Amino acid sequence: MTRDVAGETRPPGGAVTEERLAGAVREVALVRRAGRARATTVSVTLLAAVFAALCLALSVGDLVVPLREVVATLAGGGDPGSRFVIIDLRLPRALTGLLVGAAFGLSGAVFQTLLRNPLASPDMIGITWGASAAAVLASAVFGVSGFPLSVSALAGAVLTAVAIYALAWREGVAGYRLVLVGVGIGSGLSSLVSYLLTSSAVTEAQKALAWLAGSLNGVSWQQLWPLLGAMVVLVPLTFLAARALPTLQLGDDTARGLGARVERGRLALIGCAVALAGVATAAAGPVGFVALLSAPIARRLLPRQGAALLPAALTGALIVSVGDFAAQHLLGSVQFPVGVVTSLIGAPYLLWLLARSNRVGKGG
Repeated sequence: MTRDVAGETRPPGGAVTEERLAGAVREVALVRRAGRARATTVSVTLLAAVFAALCLALSVGDLVVPLREVVATLAGGGDPGSRFVIIDLRLPRALTGLLVGAAFGLSGAVFQTLLRNPLASPDMIGITWGASAAAVLASAVFGVSGFPLSVSALAGAVLTAVAIYALAWREGVAGYRLVLVGVGIGSGLSSLVSYLLTSSAVTEAQKALAWLAGSLNGVSWQQLWPLLGAMVVLVPLTFLAARALPTLQLGDDTARGLGARVERGRLALIGCAVALAGVATAAAGPVGFVALLSAPIARRLLPRQGAALLPAALTGALIVSVGDFAAQHLLGSVQFPVGVVTSLIGAPYLLWLLARSNRVGKGG
């Protein structure tokens, strides 16, 4: 102990430093614990909302099934009539909507976080247009349908992503440059789709237009199984690759200085995000704005929590499920494609985002 000018004793400077350090460590631990608790609460709440939306979708229709009977049927009970309506007729569409929304939400969160750009979602940078162009080309020109059509859409998404990445590469990939290249390629592909539609037979063009709007009409278990299998593989791979996200967000030079394999990590993340967007587009068409909306909503629920990949996936699933319910039952007697509802929500958000970006000097 030492004495100051007033004759009072005080601990040595080293002890004070150790106490401050210990206090800082405790404070950081408390902040992290609070963050984990909030993330768990938000994820559980979103999961409960998704399950509620699923039960509502299975309950309401030409034949209304009580929610209690829906839950009993999902648990393995219920009478034969309820099982036929819920399991055979409604469940494939409802589950497909949830998986498609989760895939788009997770893909958008990866793109926006990796490129540090709120506009960098697969529907904005041309990935879904690549899948759409390949699918329409395969259907209208070669008469492809069913599973080969889905493979064509996935191949189109992958090839478009390769072209965008190659054209945007300048000793690295900047977010706005990739977005601008993607918008340009997407515009060209949309023109190709328009040409294919105008040169096709009327019946083929009508089918393609319904699919291009983003539709879950007519989905059966045969369409659900490939999507489910792809999600079982892609979701764990995406979360595994996302371990490199915090380092990559620091910038290429800093990440390399920390020993990260920048190109390998970035390509793995982009590959997973492109595959997720491709399989979702192959299953239900380019459901607009889901990928753009999901990640910002999740980040608002979990501020300063990084990419929030799981909440973004759950948010996407909730958006598509609620949007499909509204498209079926809340817009009059005509059933609209789910993409019509998501576009009604997403288009104003995109205009607000562009206006906000210009106000802060980031309009490109």
